[in-house]
Parts: sequence; structure tokens; C-alpha cells
Amino acid sequence: MSGDPIPLKTVHRAFEIIEILWEQTSATTSELAEQVDIPESTIYDYLQTLQLIGYVTRTQGEYRLSYKPLTIGGRVKYRSRLFRVAQSELQQVVTATGEVADINIEDNGQAVILHYERGDQALDLGMYPGMRTPLHTHASGKAILAHLSEARVNEIIDRHGLKSMTDQTVTNIDTLKDELERIREKGYAVDWDQQVTGMGIIAAPILVNDDILGAVGIIAPSDRVRDESYQSQLQQRIREASSSISVNYQYGQ
Repeated sequence: MSGDPIPLKTVHRAFEIIEILWEQTSATTSELAEQVDIPESTIYDYLQTLQLIGYVTRTQGEYRLSYKPLTIGGRVKYRSRLFRVAQSELQQVVTATGEVADINIEDNGQAVILHYERGDQALDLGMYPGMRTPLHTHASGKAILAHLSEARVNEIIDRHGLKSMTDQTVTNIDTLKDELERIREKGYAVDWDQQVTGMGIIAAPILVNDDILGAVGIIAPSDRVRDESYQSQLQQRIREASSSISVNYQYGQ
């Protein structure tokens, strides 16, 4: 292998086209050629190949993603032992609280929603399985960061930075590390308005033999999370959920 960080640039470019179509819903050949900065004839060849193998469809002169990525993503999710163990626990959380409950995992230095459930008084946040967010911008991500090695935390920060999502996002590395220490001590994380204004999260890590698998979180309007009595209720419920998921993951069938 050469020293090139992208050994097969053609593969990289194909996925770059896929990501553009994911972000924009659809695009013409000329629009894609301009964004990728390669000739239209070359883009056309990529699109024809992606269409032949089922990742792209063409309608009225515009290309869009097919449902094949959904098939792959769905299969990855349902193969996950963490998802299978956590699903019923999330359902119990939303029945008890009426809020949104979700499972986040760390993938490539980002938080990824593995699964979520919505209760009858839940926020409608446009969430979906596979949604990626910066780990440092919400309680679930920080519950995960708090149980990664310091070297891994530094590596994630070096790669992704501490991007500000709102004016409440923690963007100072020392402040973040102090918060991660408190999360380890308390066993849970809580914040509001840091990833989305008006949204609060209380989350607990899912640990098996001290290894972090992910975090389970309850998402509610900031005003409800700031209420100390209600926050205490959510804290107890989320810690019970994380404990149940951990035990079932380790010992369940």
C-alpha cells in the first residue's frame, strides 16, 4: 500500500457522490459534476455504475439514492446485539415518561443513533436511526466520551474539533474534560440547549466489564429537564434502564 491516505480514489469518489445525493435528495449530472469538480462524462460513468448495482435511481433527468442503503443500514441495526437487548427497555422508558428515549453509539468519533422510541408527549425532532451528531454536543455523547480512554478522547477532538451547535455548546477542551470527570463520578450526564435549542437530554452509559457500548438517553424539552424534581425522576429511570440493558447484554440469550 502506498502512502496515499486514500488508496482507491475511485471508491472514495463514488461514496462522495452518494453522500451528495443523501444531503440534497436529488441532482442532475451537471450539478454533480460541478460539486465533485470532475467532467460530466466521468460523473455519468459513476452514476451509471451506481445505478447498475442498485444504489442510485434516475427519474426525470435527476439522480437520487435508492432504498438499498436503507436495506443495508436496517440489517446492520437488527444484527446489533445492543439494539436487540435495548429495544424493549426503551419502550418501557417511553411508556413511563412519555418522552423520547434513544440509544447512541460511537462510530468513527461521532455519536450515532442506533434506535429510538417516541412517547405520547415527545418532541418531534426529525430523528432517525443512523443520524450522526458530534459527541461533545449532548449528554448521550458525553456519557460515551466520559468512558473512553483519554487518548481516544483526544484523538476524537483532534479529528472533529469542538464545533458549536448552539451558544450553549461546550467548546473549551478543559471545560469539557472537567464535565466528563463529573459524569464518571455521578454515573449520568444531563444538559439542555447544547445540541438543539429547547432540547434537553439526560443520559447514562451502557457499560459491560467497564467497556462502553453506548449510552441510553431520555430527550425532553429543556424546561422539563431543568425542573429539578422531574430531572431526578428521569435520572433514576435512565440509570435503571442502562443497568438493565447492561445486565441483559451480558447475561441474556
